[in-house]
Amino acid sequence: MKRSRNVKIVATLGPASETYDTIRALFEAGADVFRLNMSHGTHPEIAEKHQIIRQVEKDLDRSIGILADLQGPKLRVGTFANGTEELVTGAAFRMDLDEAEGDLNRVCLPHPEIFAALEPEAHLLVNDGKIRLKVVTCGADFANCEVITGGTISNRKGVNVPDVELPLAALSEKDRADLEFACGLGVDWLALSFVQRAKDVFEAKGLADGRAAVLSKIEKPQAIEHFAEILDASDGIMVARGDLGVELPVSAVPPIQKRLVRKCRAAAKPVIVATQMLESMIESPMPTRAEVSDVATAIYEGTDAIMLSAESAAGSYPIEAVQTMDKVAAEVEADPTYAQIIAASRSSKGDTIADGIVAAAREIAEKTEIKAICCFTQSGTTALLTARERPGVPIIALTPLENTARRLALSWGCYCVLTPDQSRFKGAVVSAARAARAGGFASESDLIVVTAGVPFNVPGTTNILRVAPCDERLIYSLDPE
Repeated sequence: MKRSRNVKIVATLGPASETYDTIRALFEAGADVFRLNMSHGTHPEIAEKHQIIRQVEKDLDRSIGILADLQGPKLRVGTFANGTEELVTGAAFRMDLDEAEGDLNRVCLPHPEIFAALEPEAHLLVNDGKIRLKVVTCGADFANCEVITGGTISNRKGVNVPDVELPLAALSEKDRADLEFACGLGVDWLALSFVQRAKDVFEAKGLADGRAAVLSKIEKPQAIEHFAEILDASDGIMVARGDLGVELPVSAVPPIQKRLVRKCRAAAKPVIVATQMLESMIESPMPTRAEVSDVATAIYEGTDAIMLSAESAAGSYPIEAVQTMDKVAAEVEADPTYAQIIAASRSSKGDTIADGIVAAAREIAEKTEIKAICCFTQSGTTALLTARERPGVPIIALTPLENTARRLALSWGCYCVLTPDQSRFKGAVVSAARAARAGGFASESDLIVVTAGVPFNVPGTTNILRVAPCDERLIYSLDPE
C-alpha cells in the first residue's frame, strides 16, 4: 500500500479504536505505527489490541510498527477532605508527607524524593501548570510555598517539578512489569517517559535486551540539558510537547522542537513530534487552521513522524484525524518550498563508507531519472542513513528480518519489504527490481539505485551501489553470472 507522503503517522489506540475494523481503517487511512498507551488498559486489553494489529498486518501484507508507551513515574498530590479547594494567589500553602486529607492550607505530597531535591525558590506546578507554587522554605518532609498562580486544586492532581533534577528512576515498578509484558508480546518500540539523563535510557535498553528499540520522550528541562547524551543512548526520540510546555515557557517549545528534530535527523535516528496536534478533532470533524499549521510546521522541519493521541484513542473522529494528517503531509511534501527547506537543512555528518554510499545514492537519484533507492539492510542502519538524506525519490528498505521492517515503519520515507536472505549481489538487484515494480514505484523501463553490504547479512557493511534496470532480463544480460 503505497503512501502519498514520506512522513509517517503514529495513531494511539484506545476506546474509540479498539476493534479490527477500526484499526484496519486507521491503517488504510494512513497510520503507519500504532501506539499502545500503557497508562490505560489492562494487560489482557493491550494484548488484544496487539493481536488485532498483527492480524491487520497479515491480512494487508504490510509491516506495521507497534509502539508501547510506558507511563513513567507519576507525581500526584493526595486527597482533600472536601474533594477540592480554591487556592488564592499570594496565599501560603504547604505540601508535606502527612497522609491526612488536605484542606485550604496543606495537602499530602507522598513523594519524599521531591522534598529531598527541593530548594527555596524552586517551583511546583499542579494540574498541568494551572496552579504554580514557589517554595519559600523546605525540609526533608515538607515544603512551605507561596501561591504564585491560584486555581482549583483537587484529589490526586499531577505535580511537575521543573527546576530540579529529581532522584527518580524513569522506570517505576509498574513500568518494569509493563516493559517485560510488552517485550513478551513483541512490540517494536518502547517509549520511555520523563527521561532526565542517559542512564535512564541505558536501564530500559538493558531490560529490553534487544527485543524492542527504545525511544526517549523529551518532556523535561533536564532532558533538554542532557539531550546530546540521551540522543546518543536512544534508538529514537519523541518531542512530547505537552509536559515540555508545562515545565518550560510555552514560547520556548517551538524553537526547542526545531533544534531537536534537526539533531535527530543528523544522527540518523527517527523522531516523532507529538501532543495536541489535532486536539480539536477529539470532538470536531474539522481541525482548526492553527492545528493544520502546527502539523505542517513539523513536516517542514523534517520530522520522521507526527502523532495522534486522544484524537485517535478517544475522539469521535479517529479515522478523519488520520486522513487529515495524511492530506496535510501530502500537500506539504508537494510544495517546492518543502524540498528547498529539506535540502538546506541536510547534514553532512558522517565520514564512513556507508555515509558516502547513501549520500551518493541520493545525489544520483535526484540528478537522473531514478525512480527509487532500494537498500538491503539487516539492522536497519542503511535505511536510517538513507532516510537521513531525505531523498526526493522513495526509499525501499529490503530486509529478511521482520523486526527490522516493523521498526523502520517509523522512519521517514521507508517502504519496507520482507525479502529472502541474499548471498549474491545479483540476486539482491533482482529482488529490488521486483519490489519496486510490485510496490508501484517503477516499471520495467525504469532505473533504480541499489545499495547493499557485501558480504551479506553482516550489519554495518554498506559498501556497494549500483544503478540497475527494473527489467530482470536486462539484469541477467548485464550480469549473467
